[in-house]
Amino acid sequence: MSQMKRLQDILRNLRFGETAAFLPALLENAETNDDTHATFLMNVMEYEQKRREEKKIERHLKWATFPYHKTLEKFNLGEQNSLSQKQFNKLKELIWIEQLYNLILLGPPGVGKTHLAIGLGMKAIYQGYKVIFTTMGALVQTLKTEEVTRKSQTKMKRIRNADLVIIDDLMFMAMNQSEANLLFHLINDLYNTASIILTSNKAPKEWGELLGDPAITTAILDRILHRVEIIHLNGDSYRMKHRKSIFEQESVTN
Repeated sequence: MSQMKRLQDILRNLRFGETAAFLPALLENAETNDDTHATFLMNVMEYEQKRREEKKIERHLKWATFPYHKTLEKFNLGEQNSLSQKQFNKLKELIWIEQLYNLILLGPPGVGKTHLAIGLGMKAIYQGYKVIFTTMGALVQTLKTEEVTRKSQTKMKRIRNADLVIIDDLMFMAMNQSEANLLFHLINDLYNTASIILTSNKAPKEWGELLGDPAITTAILDRILHRVEIIHLNGDSYRMKHRKSIFEQESVTN
């Protein structure tokens, strides 16, 4: 066995698989530059670290299940009246994820709600956060089949372990009481553990019509609106500071 092959086998046994494959190029580069042993070793370690980070990002992008990849750089801020450049920059900083803030992106189809949500999700992944995307219809189906299919169990485990959960087209369809109850338990699981981005063409005050059960609606909104930024794309943006803005004079109980 050649020395090169032996070195590559040792690296693979040490779980340095990326470096093992790239070792000939690293050695050639070291010889060309007349690197010291310390410099060569540093290059080897940095290469392995870089490739592990890249593979982690690739894996997390796959797990996120985005329907497509669109970055924030491609989001046309000039078409939005509701977001200033300063506000947009604050969203990109992602500090709100650390603060466990939720975002509700409202507006009719075609104004960029999903693009903005995906762009923020991709930015979060590149900054080390775990993100998962799902449509409302897919989420309800996954919740209903969690106890019987491994695929749904895996999906729900990733959702509950995520730092950011994106639910697209929230409230696009009416739910029965059982489905609404499953949604509440998920929102309750995520409360104080993850941030949620919701996209919808219906304002929160209209959600009760589709959830059906007033008690479940109140409980869901209570948790989502505790810390939230509501952005009307192509409209006004405002922070929901008081839950009575939705429930008027009605009190909200846990």
